[in-house]
Amino acid sequence: MSDISLNSESQLSKFQVLGMAVVAGICVSNIYYAQPILHQIAETFKVSESKMGIMVGLGQVGYGAGLLTLVPLGDKVNRKKLILILLAILFCILAGIGIVSNYYFIFLFSLLLGLTAVAAQVILPMAAELSGNEKGKNVGIIFTGILVGILMARVFSGYIAEWSNWKMVYYISAGFTILSLAFVYFKLPSVKPNFSDSYFKLISSSFYQLKRFPQLRLLALMGGIAFSIFCSFWTTLTFLLVEKPYQYSSDTIGLFGMLGIAGALVAPMIGKASDKGGSGKTQLIASIILLAGSVIIFLFPNYLISIILAVIFIDVGVQSIQVTNVALIYRLDQKANSRINTIYMTSYFAGGAIGTFIGLKCWELGGWHYVGLQLVIFSLIVFLMNIFKTFKSKSNQ
Repeated sequence: MSDISLNSESQLSKFQVLGMAVVAGICVSNIYYAQPILHQIAETFKVSESKMGIMVGLGQVGYGAGLLTLVPLGDKVNRKKLILILLAILFCILAGIGIVSNYYFIFLFSLLLGLTAVAAQVILPMAAELSGNEKGKNVGIIFTGILVGILMARVFSGYIAEWSNWKMVYYISAGFTILSLAFVYFKLPSVKPNFSDSYFKLISSSFYQLKRFPQLRLLALMGGIAFSIFCSFWTTLTFLLVEKPYQYSSDTIGLFGMLGIAGALVAPMIGKASDKGGSGKTQLIASIILLAGSVIIFLFPNYLISIILAVIFIDVGVQSIQVTNVALIYRLDQKANSRINTIYMTSYFAGGAIGTFIGLKCWELGGWHYVGLQLVIFSLIVFLMNIFKTFKSKSNQ
């Protein structure tokens, strides 16, 4: 396809939007495959589960590094070419991950997987730029793809590892990555970049967006804390479910991701509501739901119904907050979408990495009691931030 300029009225087709959502989900899923199969990977390398859990955090660290250093390039170079390069490198990493024989190499591969999986975050601002008045709706659909990818990763890896082995999970993902590369090459348009200065100035400009937009600062902090809850919960939930009274296998643990997908499906509706100006109310309700889920799992961890409710509430709460946040940041300055996305998503996944490490440490120190307490405290902070934001918005009217 020919290049599309920034001022073009061209709109993405439904097929293109759905395809972008699938590709984004495939990319980001790679850093979450390990969660329900940590105990199997740990057995292979003869280390503790909590130590092997570091690979999940390293994937998020790599993702954050990629957001900071690679995603801003979407404003400077052809986004389509950038996505293709990242997908090609991702394929090579996935194809080679099964041959490593030392867990330190697994840690390195996890870091590199996260670094290249940021192709998903090049797709997101690309869609926002081409979506016109349907920005919130289309961004919501693609963000749903990312969230479903995160949750389906657990279901997929749990089943494949149970019926084959954990290395096969990454080999199959390599096949998905090749299909994604083909879709991007044949079906997505090329978009002319709008930043012509040096790479150094590009990165500096990314940080400048924080100074430009107070709203970006608040949303980035809130998004990071919310995602830290999500990652802490899902990483340590695996440890809870393999112990008494549950003692579930990896494929059964993976099924809990299906419950979370139900929450992800509300994202396009939330994005549509945001287009109509209902973002403040949506975020406040979402923070209440998130807090409720955290309190339930903290008080009643030994009841299956509590885990089911917590999975649904925490996922709906976090996803509602994030989709609304993303729709809001893409209205700040269309010409700087990739750089604004860099700041928000770096905070988002840095929060995820911090949440993972804190969750692992809480589990190590005090089991689920400490983990649940951490979830409640972080959820309360998000709730209070929304109360503050709502009060400030009303006082400015």
